[in-house]
Order: sequence, then C-alpha cells, then structure tokens
Amino acid sequence: MEGNPNVPPREEPILMKTLRNLLCSAAVASVMASGAMADGHGWSLKDAAAPYAGTTVDVVFLLRPGYEAIEAMLPAFEEETGIKVNVIKHPYENALGEQVRDFVAGGDLDIALIDLVWIGSFAENEWILPLADVQAKFPDAVDPDLDIDDFFPLVLNAFGGWNDTIYGLPFDNYSGLMFYNRCMLEEAGFDGPPSTWEELKDVYGPALTKDGKYAFALQSKRNETQSADSFARMLWPFGGSFLNEEFRSNLMSEGSQAGLKFRQELMEYMPDGIVAYDHAETVNAFSQGDVAMITEWSAFYSSVVSPETSRVADCVEIAPEPMGPAGRKPALGGFSLAVASQADEAEQAAAYLFIQWATSKANAREYLERGGVPARQSVYQQDGLEEFKFVPALVESWQDGVPEFRPRFAEWPEITEIVQEWGTKMMLGEVTTEEGAQEIGTRMEEVLDAAGYYSGEKPLAQ
Repeated sequence: MEGNPNVPPREEPILMKTLRNLLCSAAVASVMASGAMADGHGWSLKDAAAPYAGTTVDVVFLLRPGYEAIEAMLPAFEEETGIKVNVIKHPYENALGEQVRDFVAGGDLDIALIDLVWIGSFAENEWILPLADVQAKFPDAVDPDLDIDDFFPLVLNAFGGWNDTIYGLPFDNYSGLMFYNRCMLEEAGFDGPPSTWEELKDVYGPALTKDGKYAFALQSKRNETQSADSFARMLWPFGGSFLNEEFRSNLMSEGSQAGLKFRQELMEYMPDGIVAYDHAETVNAFSQGDVAMITEWSAFYSSVVSPETSRVADCVEIAPEPMGPAGRKPALGGFSLAVASQADEAEQAAAYLFIQWATSKANAREYLERGGVPARQSVYQQDGLEEFKFVPALVESWQDGVPEFRPRFAEWPEITEIVQEWGTKMMLGEVTTEEGAQEIGTRMEEVLDAAGYYSGEKPLAQ
C-alpha cells in the first residue's frame, strides 16, 4: 500500500487488527498451511477443479450490473474447471425469500448470496459454512494467492463476518457515493459539490431547485430502500443510530432526531413523490438531467456514465457522501458469497472454487472494467483507472464506516418492515419524527425482547 495516496499510513495496523479479530489463529494457520501445500505442488485452478468436473452449483444472482459482469466472465471459469454454474436470477426484493425457502426445505442452492443484513440470520441458522471450515475440508482447493488481507477490512468484516467468524467473501459491494452533475452545478455558480449535508440543503438546494429541476433526490420507496438508503443514511452522520449499547432504541436521541428532522427539511428540494422513488427512478432522474445530485451505490456508476443510458454522461462526477455533525458516515451495502451447508461435498468444493475465483485478485480488474465493484484493495492501486471516476471516493469511503449501518442480526427482516412503514409515514407528514421514532422504537424493542436479547439468551451482536 506504500505510495497509494488514497490509503493513509494507518491502514496496515487497522487491517491486521481486524484480521486478528475476525479469524482465530488456528484458522489463519490452517489457511497458511493449505496455501503453502498448494503452492508447493504448483497450484492451478484447473488441477484443483479436476475432481469436481461435471459438478453443477446453483446460486441466486440479482438483476444488477455486478452480476452481469461476473456472468460475462463465467464461460472462462466453466471451460477451465468443467464446473457448471447455474445462475437463478431474482430481483432484490425476492432474493431473500427464495433463498430462505430453499435452505429451510434442504433444497438445491449450493452458494448463498448474503446481503449485509442477512449475515446474522444465515450464520445463526447454520445455512452457511465458516470459511476456515471449508478450507480445512478442501485444502487442495485453496488458492495460495487468495490473500484475504487484500480485501478492505471494513468490507470483509461487514459483509462476510459474523460474531468473529468469516463465512463469505465480499462480492458486489457498495458504498454510498455522491453522484453530481458538474454542468448543472457550474451553471448555478458552484465549482464543486457540497462538503456537508447542511450545505447541500441550505446553499445548493435553493440554487438548484427551479424550472422543474431539483437539487437532490433521496430514494425512499417503502421497501429496504426506505430503511437503508433513506432512513439509516440520515441517522449516522448526525450522531444517531438505531440502538444504543444496551440494545434499546436510540431513535429518540438528539442525534437521531436531528437527522430525521433534517430529512424532512431536505424534501423541499427533492422531486414530488420522492417516497415512491426506488433506485431505478432515482438513477433515471439523475441520468435525464432532472436532478443535480443523488447519493447512490457505487454499483450504479456504469449506468450514469454510459451514453446509452444517460443523457448527462459527460457531466457526471463523483464525490464521497457529504459529512454531517458526526462526520462522514456513508451508506454501506452489498453482499458476500458463502458455501451452503446443505450442498454435498462435491458441490461444496465446486462452490468454494467459484467463490474464490469470482472474488480473486486476478479477476478484479476485469470485473471492474465490466461494471462490477470489487472489494480488493490491490485493484484500486493499479494504473489506468482514470476512467473510473468513482474510485477515489470509494476508497475514501471504505477506509472507515459503520458495519452495523443497518443491524445485521437475524431479526432485521422483521425490524426493517417497521422502519419502512413508519419512516414512510414520517416523510409523508402523517406523523412527526418524534411520533414515528417512538413507534419504531417500541415495536423494535418488542422484537428484540422476544428474540432473547434482553434476557441474555442472545449476545448483543449486530
């Protein structure tokens, strides 16, 4: 990492500390021993896969650019290994339910696609295998160049880790970034984007909202978008959070209320009907030149800079999300891939080989160029990345962040439904931020109480 201006000198100590917390010494020793053995035999993907040629592994993919990117690369993997990857496509809204039904029934999925907020549920239900267990079971499948410490520590921890154990390797990972239309900002007299949320609202908002155009759009549809992209995005930068250290609601705190009230005020500079905007509507409004700024996932970069899908491709610039009174706390989202415990041994080995290949250092550059967002530090240190304008902001955003941006425990799917309902009511003005926060807090604590957090049956892990 020496010489990379985007990675501060303190990164190496943080990285090592994170790894020590996430992987016990025995697991590290196992991985190192496996890698050394493989290296000594001249490891190759083809040779490692030979015992599993003809095996088919099933995996759920989403309808997003990062999945299209890896699908385009799949023929090379299948030709070299003889392993067939059967991709089952679902929109995000269906992906969790389809996988849960399959795992509960002991079905066909061999790889789990795990959203940041599903990791606790998948791990606690033992639907997925710890990475160290898979590597110990199939030592000849471990690529000596796996280099797990090449993943951004925040990303590895948040997406692949639960309760000090690594289960999955990061795949299709996002940070919230600010996409802004340089041309619209320059026409309004600005030479760059706002550095703080307050500046966005108080200065840029009035200047850019006119003649049917809007300064900003905050995707807020009543689904996980409301919870993650809208509600949570306004908690953390203002010093708020869902829970305090005792796992009681923190939504009535000064910081949480400041963020939620700010969201209400910012709506003055958003399109009418913003509560119906999902990612597609938000990205399209920006791409059509109707909105000057959006805070969206890095995965949508390829869409907004392609002349085929964007009328403002030449004007697009990228910056980190604005700072709040509590600092820069960007949205965190994305997935990991893990080996399913229900698969038979051949399928588990084949699944691991695919996961390792899809998230490898060797394939990270091609994955990036095809529209994916790899979580490998090394790829962003390479030359020739000027066309990927989001890289500096992404690297900055992944230096520090909040793994529990949304709590990752098994109860989140139930809690997010509560947040979606009452967060939407707040935005529509049907309840005040205090009334909505009180309602969410009461219902959230009822869920956590029933789950056993307050009795001590479950650890306070999120």
